[in-house]
Amino acid sequence: MRKFAVREKMTTKSFMIQGTGSNVGKSMLVASLCRYFTNQGLKVRPFKPQNMSNNAAVTPDGGEIGRAQALQALACKTAPSIHMNPILLKPEGETGSQLIIQGKRRGSYKAKEFYKLKKDLMAPVLDSFEHLKAQADLIIVEGAGSASEINLREHDIANMGFALRANVPVYLAADIDRGGILAALVGTHALLPQNERDLIKGYIINKFRGDPALFHSAQTLITKKTNWPSLGICPWFPKAHTLPAEDSQDLQSTKKANKAQIKIAVPLLPRIANFDDLDPLSAEPTIDVQFIKPGTPLPQDADLIILPGSKATIADLRFLYAQGWDIDIKAHMRAGGAILGLCGGYQMLGRSIKDPQKIESSCEEINGLNLLDVETTLEPIKTLTQTTANFEGETLTAYEMHMGTTKGPDCNNPLFMKNNQPEGAQTPSGQIMGTYLHGLFQEDGFRTAFLQKIQADHQSTLAYQDQIDTTLNELADHLETHLNIDKFIAQNN
Repeated sequence: MRKFAVREKMTTKSFMIQGTGSNVGKSMLVASLCRYFTNQGLKVRPFKPQNMSNNAAVTPDGGEIGRAQALQALACKTAPSIHMNPILLKPEGETGSQLIIQGKRRGSYKAKEFYKLKKDLMAPVLDSFEHLKAQADLIIVEGAGSASEINLREHDIANMGFALRANVPVYLAADIDRGGILAALVGTHALLPQNERDLIKGYIINKFRGDPALFHSAQTLITKKTNWPSLGICPWFPKAHTLPAEDSQDLQSTKKANKAQIKIAVPLLPRIANFDDLDPLSAEPTIDVQFIKPGTPLPQDADLIILPGSKATIADLRFLYAQGWDIDIKAHMRAGGAILGLCGGYQMLGRSIKDPQKIESSCEEINGLNLLDVETTLEPIKTLTQTTANFEGETLTAYEMHMGTTKGPDCNNPLFMKNNQPEGAQTPSGQIMGTYLHGLFQEDGFRTAFLQKIQADHQSTLAYQDQIDTTLNELADHLETHLNIDKFIAQNN
């Protein structure tokens, strides 16, 4: 692998990965390219002007960005920054989406209200982009959704609107696994105006299965129809699923058959948030994590039920009741099974959730599952912080991201000690547990100690952070093998 010669005052280069649609692999391509060029000696930063995701991360300065950008920062071997994702939309329940601008909550808006605000959002986007340019040799930009959504082009900051303003060359990614790839690429070319077509310097065939030679004639046809060169065919990379997913539609149950020692059931709530909390558990070779879809009862043989985080706790609690999952959860408890609530799931476990300021809903109070002797009051100030905590002698690094406070007698029996203060709550027996901490299972020591509470003889051999780092390096090598990767920074801008 050759190293790039980095000039002392190298002009910052940039390029953008846009897609023919959502979920074509843009986030993984950007993460892989970030790691590749970082390994070549460049100072690289990821950038996504606008993201929509309930899977978010807290930055060291107390801001909030999409989880995909936090992974991309890790690929760059640097700390995440609010400038890597200046606009973040977090879909909520009855109130539309929460708008995060440069790490801070601006408010909650309906779709029409947000589009009225869009004309003012290019300024913070360009400000963050310039901030990153001042510290990087290369910025790799990720688009959102489809490049061909010309009906949304007015005040666009996510795709071509940004690329035109920042004069950033674009490479178009298309997912062959979902089919219709010729129509997706040629159709995108047909829909774009000439100035936007000119920004596209090539395309990538992503997630290919089988013999790439069979697709060469199609590549020739696409190039003839669009005048865009191919940068190569990127074969399917099975280990990509071990990296944190951005979209809840990507969540998959693990099936480890006879190897499983512990079975964990997770009800798949409509507004599930920060679900990458569960990734290290899914990666454990002896753990089955089952995401239970609506219309399906929670399994009676689960050892542990985890109620995940939620972007709209009241709406998701109502959904849980409508599914009858509350009956399954209480039957699990009576049978001696353990239950853990994470953030919104923690709030659901209490006696009630109060929303006197109607932050989430028109409902000012809803009964909780009444499994923890605590009550939650939702508040407009969002807690965003990275922290360390202790659990039975194990120290872990985690983060908090929630709106509301939870109090009650079970808080006197905390799950963690955080800065010498109690955090979370549990019943006297320790069977029912809740916490506001996210990212806790990434810590190998804590994960092992916690799972031994569920099954005393459980042993873990997983080094989760090492696995993520290894996978990023393997993805970078994968792209180097299959794509004409040097072309990405051949365009001057």
